[in-house]
Amino acid sequence: MIFKYSGFDKSGTKVKARIEATDLDEAKKKLKVRGIIYDSIKESGDSLFNKFNFKRKHVLSAKHLASLSRNIAIYLKSGIPIVNVIRLAKTQYEKDPVLVDFLTSLETSMDEGKSYYVALETQEIIELPPFYKQSIKVAEESGSLSEVLFEMARFVEEGDKVESKVKQALIYPGFIVIISVLMVAFMLTTVVPKITGMFTQLKQELPGVTKAVIAMGDFLGAYWLAIAIFVIVSSSIFGYMVRTSESFKFTYHTFLLKVPLFGNIIQTFELARFSYITSVLIRSGVTFVHAVKLAGGILDNVAIRSQFQAAVKDLVEGKKFSTSLAKHGKNIDKSFTQAIALGEETSEVAMVMENLAELYFEENRNKIDLFLSLMEPVLILFVGAMIGFIVVAMLLPIFSMNLGAM
Repeated sequence: MIFKYSGFDKSGTKVKARIEATDLDEAKKKLKVRGIIYDSIKESGDSLFNKFNFKRKHVLSAKHLASLSRNIAIYLKSGIPIVNVIRLAKTQYEKDPVLVDFLTSLETSMDEGKSYYVALETQEIIELPPFYKQSIKVAEESGSLSEVLFEMARFVEEGDKVESKVKQALIYPGFIVIISVLMVAFMLTTVVPKITGMFTQLKQELPGVTKAVIAMGDFLGAYWLAIAIFVIVSSSIFGYMVRTSESFKFTYHTFLLKVPLFGNIIQTFELARFSYITSVLIRSGVTFVHAVKLAGGILDNVAIRSQFQAAVKDLVEGKKFSTSLAKHGKNIDKSFTQAIALGEETSEVAMVMENLAELYFEENRNKIDLFLSLMEPVLILFVGAMIGFIVVAMLLPIFSMNLGAM
């Protein structure tokens, strides 16, 4: 638990900060040991979850995690002890209560003699990726904490850039699809009925295409609320199934990998993440078996993750990782497996993985640019074709009337 307090330190200076403790009595004892005379102390319960006693760790954004890692690495590189580094970092994030609580928890644990890794492992404020904490553990043992933190910051930023670019790539197509649906719905429910009223008065025989468009308009006008409810309910059920059902999630992720171009982007991104984390862990002193096990566990796509996990099981039994990947990796690029085989033969797996990561990150940037360049004209043509179809369907009876008059 995090407690807010205000009071005076040994020098008589007014202080106002936070401290971690299991309960209020322990918090008071810790302040007494530090020589702080408090005039107020209370639990930090700012969030709705704290008020109702729900325990849930916060998820730190990639941007904040990278920034925090880099700042700590810079201080460590200057020769400042890790405990003092955490205190300095707290002053930079005073406006972010979550990070302040997180750093306060780390500071309290390390003041009690715990290592940085143990402090990260035991804190209950922020959910950190397992590979991140494992890298910190090995880095502390090998005396290369600042270097590994720099690498972690770089990796987190690179992964965030790729994810942001994918999301950005979907914004414009999504916008076009929404606008096109709204435009078509407006024409079918508002414009088409007015025109059909004129045809009814003239008792004009309508072409089949026009009848189909009118029927669609009548259907949307009569059942638009039911359609909206169906879409919302279906989306909610789909999201729930993805979150709770591993088999459904596996099927969905397998389907995504089969989608042209988009599936290839997902595969390339996952391979890049795996390669980079494996290279960082190996260079930090983690054994190859443990490195690939940790790296495989961070993958988002369940289908690819399961294939890596199956290959790791064979690796633990003494088989070559490249051979196991060739056996289990249905959705894994063959060139990736061949590169690992080369690294195993030359005992340069870390270097090969690092090169693969750079190659795949760059390849993904090019694929996303291609995806964007293709999606824009395709969607514009799709919207134009839909609206054009409706317009032609409405004009055909008018042309028939003019021809009849002639």
